[in-house]
Amino acid sequence: MQAIILAAGMGKRLGELTKGNTKCMIEVGGETLISRLLHQLDQLHLQRIILVVGYKAKELREYLLNIHIQTAIEYVENTIYDKTNNIYSLYLAKDYLTKDDTLLFESDIIMEDSLIQKLIENPYPDLALVDKYESWMDGTVVTIDEENRILRFIPNSLFKYDEIPDYYKTVNVYKFSKHFSSTMYVPFLEAYCKALGRNEYYEQVLRVITMLDNSGIRALPLNGEQWYEIDDIQDLDIAESIFTEHQYDLLCSRFGGYWRYPHILDFCYLVNPYFPNQRLLDEMSHSFARLLTEYPSGLRVNNLLAAKDFGVKQDYILVGNGAAELIKVLSEQMLGKVGVVRPTFEEYPNRMMPEQVVVFEAKAPSFSYTADDLMTYFADKNIGSLVLINPDNPSGNYISYADCLRLADWCQARDIMLIMDESFIDFSTEHPTFLNNSILEKYDHLVVIKSISKSFGVPGLRLGILASSNAALMTNLRRAVSIWNINSFAEFFLQILGKYEKSYQEAMNTFRRERARMMAALAEVSYLRVLPSEANYVLCEVLHPHTPRELAVQLLKKYSILIKDCTGKCHAPYIRLAIRNTKDNNLLIQALKTL
Repeated sequence: MQAIILAAGMGKRLGELTKGNTKCMIEVGGETLISRLLHQLDQLHLQRIILVVGYKAKELREYLLNIHIQTAIEYVENTIYDKTNNIYSLYLAKDYLTKDDTLLFESDIIMEDSLIQKLIENPYPDLALVDKYESWMDGTVVTIDEENRILRFIPNSLFKYDEIPDYYKTVNVYKFSKHFSSTMYVPFLEAYCKALGRNEYYEQVLRVITMLDNSGIRALPLNGEQWYEIDDIQDLDIAESIFTEHQYDLLCSRFGGYWRYPHILDFCYLVNPYFPNQRLLDEMSHSFARLLTEYPSGLRVNNLLAAKDFGVKQDYILVGNGAAELIKVLSEQMLGKVGVVRPTFEEYPNRMMPEQVVVFEAKAPSFSYTADDLMTYFADKNIGSLVLINPDNPSGNYISYADCLRLADWCQARDIMLIMDESFIDFSTEHPTFLNNSILEKYDHLVVIKSISKSFGVPGLRLGILASSNAALMTNLRRAVSIWNINSFAEFFLQILGKYEKSYQEAMNTFRRERARMMAALAEVSYLRVLPSEANYVLCEVLHPHTPRELAVQLLKKYSILIKDCTGKCHAPYIRLAIRNTKDNNLLIQALKTL
């Protein structure tokens, strides 16, 4: 058996990165694509590796002199690489195709070793590696039957989004038998190049062949094996976050966007697993085109919608592009020292000058504290504002409604602005709220912030609200945000949300039952100590012999599960686990017990 690697392209979409070298010389995880692939192939003891070169061919050859492998490399050069596509590069290597069974690769693919091994070990002689289509994929897709026969090769021009459930993406890795190449592929390749030119893709030949009865080529679907095709700098960035020993750190540094990693189960970021329901999603989908192509309303209208949804006066409420925008503009209005509880959601202290922040440390092992603890600690600290996240993040600590009212009285009497963050309050058993006209009017030193992402399960919309009866403060805050600070999708969600109030309450009841079940199951994991939580996450102490870092890395590597290592935040060995639906939670618990 032999391998052919197509490496003649210019890689223009990678910009500056390919000005002085070929695309396959780009580094991912500290190693170039071509070096990684050659070392993978060298383990197979092939007869030869044929490398079709073109752009920067001299530089590539010189570079490969320093890549020490046992397998012989033979070169084919495409001198008109800038006027042709990969069909012509493969055409130039057609004589090799008829000499031996062949593994065919494109040089901009990065893959784990098991993917190649899977292709080699499969007894079927003529195979195309395919993977279930995901949104990040681009290029040729196929449909297959129950016996993995390829029914159709579908180019971009014929792609239909309503057929996505049936699509598999070609990985651009193939196994061709000498017989298939000699009797089928090469004759069609020659005819296609002569009839339709050299500026095509070699998959087009396979598309023609699959139109015949008994074409011979079948699909080999992947089962979770990792690969990525690198065409531009975003692809390179994502590939780096997958194929590196620092994967956990790189993923965490992205702060979301995990829809690009469909294989990952995200127990790090915090959303409602039971809302929105399908009917709400369908209603938004029905209006997608119009919402995409028309402007949202201005701030006044969106504040009116939020006032309707949360039952407060329009003058008392402000809609934000996520709670993060509201925290930013509010922090600019906070003068003097600000009291915060740590460990906490760091967006609040991060928006202030370090010398402004006065910290109450909630101590391990429970991280619990009460309203009385806060009033006692901050009594002599001369603070102008106090931030309370209730339930707190990451501890899940909860202060009752009655005690929060006492804290509000205490702040009002001392001319302290109380910032009550209720982003997780709906998950609590008591689930009270300070989003109430009479409460807001009684305490003009009170500011309530609520992230819509967390409890309503729509983080992609970037929605948050802030409420206060302090007219001067609200005027300043409205001046600080853009007139169009939320998009049409977020506005439409606010418009229709009231129709789904009953569904929302049912979702919350379902969630509370699942939280109780999951916490009981986590308590059975021998090396975890589970803290009480009234939020949609649970903080766990990691006991010997494990560490939070080791758990996080192993869960990601072995099970594609992402969790939050809170060692730095808690200054102690803790992890935070989001609560998802029953199926996902069971996968996490089983993985933890297996480790």
